[in-house]
Amino acid sequence: MSNSQFETYGTDQSYETFETYEPSPVHGGFDVHGAPTLPYGTTYAAYAAHAAHSEPDVYDVYDVYDSYDSHVDTYRPAYETAEVLLPRQSAPEAPASVARPRVDRRAARRRRGRFAERSDVSVRRLLPRALVVAFLAGGTTAFVAEDKAVELNIDGEPRRLHTFADDVSELLAEEGVEVGAHDVVAPAQGTELDSGDEIAVHYGRPVRLTLDGHRREVWTTARTVEGALRQLGVRAEGAYLSTSRSQRIGRAGLALDVRTERSVTVMADGRARTIRTNAATVGEVVEEAGITLRGQDTTSVPQDSFPRDGQTVTVLRITGGNETREEEIPFEVRRIEDPTVFKGTEVVEQAGQPGLRRVTYSVRTVNGVRQKPRRLRTELVREPTARIVKVGTKPLPASVRGADNLDWQGLATCESGGRPDAVDSSGTYGGLYQFDPGTWRSLGGTGRPQDASAAEQTYRAKKLYTRRGTSPWPHCGARLHR
Repeated sequence: MSNSQFETYGTDQSYETFETYEPSPVHGGFDVHGAPTLPYGTTYAAYAAHAAHSEPDVYDVYDVYDSYDSHVDTYRPAYETAEVLLPRQSAPEAPASVARPRVDRRAARRRRGRFAERSDVSVRRLLPRALVVAFLAGGTTAFVAEDKAVELNIDGEPRRLHTFADDVSELLAEEGVEVGAHDVVAPAQGTELDSGDEIAVHYGRPVRLTLDGHRREVWTTARTVEGALRQLGVRAEGAYLSTSRSQRIGRAGLALDVRTERSVTVMADGRARTIRTNAATVGEVVEEAGITLRGQDTTSVPQDSFPRDGQTVTVLRITGGNETREEEIPFEVRRIEDPTVFKGTEVVEQAGQPGLRRVTYSVRTVNGVRQKPRRLRTELVREPTARIVKVGTKPLPASVRGADNLDWQGLATCESGGRPDAVDSSGTYGGLYQFDPGTWRSLGGTGRPQDASAAEQTYRAKKLYTRRGTSPWPHCGARLHR
């Protein structure tokens, strides 16, 4: 029996035990499968000599071949077993006094067969694992090539991320970023992505804007009032703002009242004053101009109206009071047909009388000029009385015997100049033939003779002639017989 930690045998013998060990400078290290490796130039004899004097850490039992042939695969993968197989170590010849053990060649052949079978299984197991490693190596290359490092800025909050998205739309969908009709994406959706790109999303915000009295709703991607004014092109220098310029605008938006600075001229007491203002009403502008309204004073435009740029406002100094007047109410004329009166004759049955009303007017002067009175109220004092006139419908007689062939035109010309409505200077006589009222009524006439028709007056004159001859016309009666 040898004192060595390795048992040695003859050429056809095999050993069955050897030590496992931790690596050392002599041993070298471990290969990728966990098997120990020898430093370059170290012989197996040297390794056996060193191992003989080293204290073993772990002892295991393995089947090995009794000889080391180059065509035998002694490799076993690390993942399959932790066994370390070493080639048969050559040892010095045993002393003659030491008896050689008997070798069972049949058992050795069986061990060789089992080892060859394990080697084939190891190769078959290793091949798919090698293919997986190769596939993963290629996939890693593709993985790295498709990965993109981009910066996504959402409403001013940037963040860097890695993505496999091909374009901006895919990136936003991956990140769950919803974009509406009023939102802005730069670059635009659908733009291809490259590593290092910067994508910005600006959300739209509704602003209920009242600009110089005009109300409307606008959308802006600005996040502050100042940014919104700049984006909307609103001139804010000297303007009134209902909120501070640094006020942040949330996604829900806000209401904003803006009054820009305007130039307004105020005319008062014969003097013009032009001021720059952002006032909301004409009344405020008049105050800013240093003008005081008293009593009935007012302005040429409503004081609560919005002042426009370039507008001229006139202050009206008003004085005045009320004035009452009595006014006549005209009477109406009613005409009634009368069959007892000859045609062409109208008789006044009732004289008309006008009514009376009391009217109160507002009388005022504006900047010293008297204005047209304005009626305030009316009070009735007396009702008017209608005038009633009878209109004759009785046919006139055709002639008057004994008077038809006389020169009645010549008489009329002498008495009245041939005018049926003629009246003498005293007002006593009237008509073509200058009848007095008593004679006219005695002849059947009604009303005044000058109001009757020319035919009726001639008829009445003929009747008078048959009664009294030419005596009623002492100066002109002789003309009847010419």
